[in-house]
Amino acid sequence: MPRSLAPEAPQALHLARLAQGSPGQWVRLPGSGLQVLELAGTLTGPAVTGYLLCLSGEAVVDLPLSNFVRLRPAEGYRVQAQSPWTAFATKEGTVLLLSPEQS
Repeated sequence: MPRSLAPEAPQALHLARLAQGSPGQWVRLPGSGLQVLELAGTLTGPAVTGYLLCLSGEAVVDLPLSNFVRLRPAEGYRVQAQSPWTAFATKEGTVLLLSPEQS
């Protein structure tokens, strides 16, 4: 009786590499609302409420009223749809993940 082949092992999705394929553009992860981005220049953030997470590098997020947040790897900040924000990288290869809240 022939032996059945073992199924192929699942492959992990490397988020930083996915973002680096399209610098400066949000890339939506298949089947989810998550988006990743490699920062290239200054980015005006989308008007969504959710968490902005730094996967690599370092970014400064400018907020209203002259406030800002510095994000380093594994740090996050909750952005709000009614509060505009911009971000820029302070280190090369900065990748952000945006996880919008489900309504």
